[in-house]
Amino acid sequence: MKIQKSSEDYLEAMLIMRERHGYIRSIDVAEHLGVTKPSVSYATRRLRENGYISMDKDGLITLQQPGLEIASRMLTRHRALTDMLVGLGVDRATAEDDACKIEHDISEETFAALCRIAQKK
Repeated sequence: MKIQKSSEDYLEAMLIMRERHGYIRSIDVAEHLGVTKPSVSYATRRLRENGYISMDKDGLITLQQPGLEIASRMLTRHRALTDMLVGLGVDRATAEDDACKIEHDISEETFAALCRIAQKK
């Protein structure tokens, strides 16, 4: 099953919240992504139904293994692409925005090639 870009963004944001706070709350995800709480509710319902996350009775979110794998892959791509763009002279804010766009669309082969080039520098 192919996951949508927006779902990848939600999972990545959830992993960032877990790293930042030690827990994941919908409100923090909404603030991080700049979306409404109802948007997060809709997304978390879909992610739960597909086995990417679970939620406890207090509303705390846990990334399940498939969700964690996707979130980790996206966050790794995001950070690496951001660093590459900054290394090319792009300001950090623009690099962050552009990395978010690029991370979803490039193949594993292209990403690996970019990483190899970046390591040579």
